[in-house]
Amino acid sequence: MTNRPREPLRLHVPEPSGRPGQHTDFSYLHLFPAGAARRPPIDVAPADTADLSYALVRVLDDDGRAVGPWAPAADAALLRRGLVAMLRTRAFDAKMLTAQRQKKISFYMQCLGEEAIATAHALALEPGDMCFPTYRQQGLLLARDDIPMAELMCQLMSNERDPMKGRQLPVMYSYKRAGFFTISGNLATQFIQAVGWAMASAIKGDTKIASGWIGDGATAEADFHTALTFAHVYRAPVILNVVNNQWAISTFQAIAGGEATTFAARGVGCGIASLRVDGNDFLAVLAASRWAAERARSNLGPTLIEWVTYRAGAHSTSDDPSRYRPADDWEHFPLGDPVERLKRHLIVLGAWSDEEHERTRKALEAEVAAAQKEAERHGTLLDGHIPPLESMFEDVFAAMPPHLRDQLRQAHEAEAARRAGEGA
Repeated sequence: MTNRPREPLRLHVPEPSGRPGQHTDFSYLHLFPAGAARRPPIDVAPADTADLSYALVRVLDDDGRAVGPWAPAADAALLRRGLVAMLRTRAFDAKMLTAQRQKKISFYMQCLGEEAIATAHALALEPGDMCFPTYRQQGLLLARDDIPMAELMCQLMSNERDPMKGRQLPVMYSYKRAGFFTISGNLATQFIQAVGWAMASAIKGDTKIASGWIGDGATAEADFHTALTFAHVYRAPVILNVVNNQWAISTFQAIAGGEATTFAARGVGCGIASLRVDGNDFLAVLAASRWAAERARSNLGPTLIEWVTYRAGAHSTSDDPSRYRPADDWEHFPLGDPVERLKRHLIVLGAWSDEEHERTRKALEAEVAAAQKEAERHGTLLDGHIPPLESMFEDVFAAMPPHLRDQLRQAHEAEAARRAGEGA
C-alpha cells in the first residue's frame, strides 16, 4: 500500500449534449451505416447478440434504398400502408394538440418523430397478441382499420361517449379487441405486466405473444429489472421495447444510464437476446419486430429492443422543451424524419410520388377533422358533456351491492342539492 494522499472521491453527474441556446452534439449516439449490422438466425444464443446491442440495425440508406441483411420482405402495398399509418398518426397528433390549446381536451401527448416504431411494430404482430403500451404508442391503434378515430377522441374529451367512462386520463386508451392493454400512468409497470401476460399465455398452451413498452427513463425503475429477470428465467414469449427518445420529460437519457453503454446491453446481461435498432427507419423496425416476434412464437424466449429515436415535440402539453434543450434539436437529429425516409424509399421504388404524398396528407387531415367533428357532437371539456354519474358505480360488480347503491343514492342527492343551490 502507498502512503500517497489520494484525491477526494467525486460523483459523475451526466449532462445532456446541449442546453437552450447551444448546438447539440449527437456524436454520443454511436451510429452505424445502413446495412452494416449482421442478422443472426432467430435461434441465436442471447450472449451472441452482444455486438448487436451496441451496433445499430439500419436498412434505409441516405438514398432511400433498402440495403443489408435486415431488409425485410415487404411489398410496396405494405409499405404504402405503413406510410399512410404514420401520416395518419401525425395528422391525429397535430389536430389533438390544437384541440388541447382550444381547451377542448385537458391533456395530450404526441409521438412526433417516433411514428415508425409503433406503426411498423403493429404490422409485425398477429391478432390476439397483446401490447402493453405507454402513452406514446397511439400508432399501434392508428395503424389499424378497426379503431374509429372519433372513439379515440371521445376518450380524450372524456365526454358522454368516452369508452373509458371518464375513468382514465386522456391518451390512456384501452382496447382488448385490438390487443392494446389499458395504459398505466405509472411507467415501467408495462414490462412486468407484459411478461406476466406472456407467461400466462405459455402456461395455457396458447400461441399469442406479448409486447411491452417503456421509455429510456423508465429503465431506471425497479420494475424494468424485475421484468428482465422473470422474462429470462421462464423464457417468456415477449418483446421488450425500450423507446430511447433521448428525454424522460426534461431528464436526458444519460441519467437513466445510457451514457457509457446502451439500454439494449442490459438485456444481454440478463440473458436476453437484444438489439439496438434505428427507430426512425420503418423497414428496420418492421424487420426487427418480425425477428423478435418469431423468436417468441418459436419458444426461443424474450427479445429486448432499444429503439433509437428522438422526441421531436414536448413531453406533453404541460411541458416546454425550450427550457431544457436546444430548440432546433429535431432538425439536426442524424436519423432524420421517419416519414420522409419511408416516403423517399417508396419514390425510389416507383410506388409513391410527391403529388400522391400531398394528396394523401390532405385527405388524412380531412379524415381527422371529420372524426373530431363527430366526437365533438358528444361533448368536449368546454361544454361539460361528461359520462353520467351512474357510470362511476357501474362495471365494478356484476350486480351492484347495497353499499354501492347507497353511495349512488347519496351522490344523486348531493348533485340535486348542488343544482338547487345554483338555481337559487
